[in-house]
Amino acid sequence: MASSASEEALQASLPKKLKENEGALVSDPGNSGSVAGSADSIDLLKISTSGSSNSNVVKTSNGVSSNDDDDMSIEDDDGDDDNEYDYDDNDDNDGFLYDDDDYMTLQSHFDNVNLPPGVEAPLPWLNDPSPSENLASTKTLTISDLPPCSSTVPSESSSSTKPADSIDDCIIQNSQQFKQFDIVEDFSDHHYSRMGFSDEQPPKSWAKRIQEEWKILEKDLPDTIFVRVYEARMELLRAVIIGPPGTPYHDGLFVFDCLFPTNYPKSPPMVYYYSGGLRLNPNLYECGKVCLSLLGTWSGKQNENWVPGQSTMLQVLVSIQALILNADPFFNEPGYDTTYVGAEGQKRSRSYNEEVFILSLKTMMYTLRRPPKYFEDFVLGHFRNRAHNILAACKAYTEGTLVGSVSGDAAQNGENSGSKQFKSSVARMMNMLITNFTKNGSTECEQFRIGA
Repeated sequence: MASSASEEALQASLPKKLKENEGALVSDPGNSGSVAGSADSIDLLKISTSGSSNSNVVKTSNGVSSNDDDDMSIEDDDGDDDNEYDYDDNDDNDGFLYDDDDYMTLQSHFDNVNLPPGVEAPLPWLNDPSPSENLASTKTLTISDLPPCSSTVPSESSSSTKPADSIDDCIIQNSQQFKQFDIVEDFSDHHYSRMGFSDEQPPKSWAKRIQEEWKILEKDLPDTIFVRVYEARMELLRAVIIGPPGTPYHDGLFVFDCLFPTNYPKSPPMVYYYSGGLRLNPNLYECGKVCLSLLGTWSGKQNENWVPGQSTMLQVLVSIQALILNADPFFNEPGYDTTYVGAEGQKRSRSYNEEVFILSLKTMMYTLRRPPKYFEDFVLGHFRNRAHNILAACKAYTEGTLVGSVSGDAAQNGENSGSKQFKSSVARMMNMLITNFTKNGSTECEQFRIGA
């Protein structure tokens, strides 16, 4: 992708309004005073958002942190540490763990929700949204809705005339051919659609820098990060990150909307995480906030902070995957790496990983039911291909394998890891996953059903 041909293709697809703006700058040199970096012309927050607002920050050793006043609870009121992360049937998060017979109830929670662009439905407690004439209706994506061999928004008319096998083949084909980087058009559902330059034309120097960022992403994105940028709004970007193996996030998909601010690269990007109302990491808030030193949402070491002219969006995305979605997210909480050491720290970390894995499974179904725009084919294909791996991992965890372990050594060595509540929760989630994965087109999933 580093060839000159790909760069020419990227250049040819740049926004028309950018080219017009360049012409205006050439014909009127006096406009050069409005380039990025001029503090008087910068308005980073044209509307309010909870996604990336700065807050009180603290230091830890790994470059990521969460807010002091939102730390994880680590002990029960009675001081008993043994069951501090055990799943309680009355826990709010555990409300998602429906029995298989309640699948249609869960489905209705998605299908009947009307939300404005860029706003998601927290689950499972958003049951009866208030109607509003200003809300845009959403549509649940299913296999039968997909047009053959198309990566655009589904069209109902074309799918009804094609055999199921043909549709299935096209889904697999589209997923396999899904580009890691691409330029798209419709930005209406982007979290930051009303921020940035909006209807204004970006300065030439700022636009040139964003072009450079696009080229870096197109050339150097790792295989597990996928990006879409917007032709008409260069400041907007959407990324989907695959959870790394060996972590409680393995095989999951995590969606982020990003904004290059109007004074970029003087200021770092803004990033919003689509949480579905779930807190599965100390650094990923239910409100969408992402805590990362590169983003300026907490104060890390000097070499961990944003460096204008050197730091890039690629660095931000890779850091989210490596530093936040890691094997021991418990220690992302400030001070835990020094407060809980040795066997005690490992015990608490393993318990937290169990909690995180349950939330990651919920996020999988949330994403499968509501795939982000322009990633529909990728999401369907990803979970179709990974269904057996996910279910096999779940089965291993119910038998005592450590969460995140891909070899199953814990179970083979006879180590009985995992609380009873965790194993029970995973078993219930498996039956729910089997129903969802089968509906998505995966085959032979029934072999994993618990109690069959």
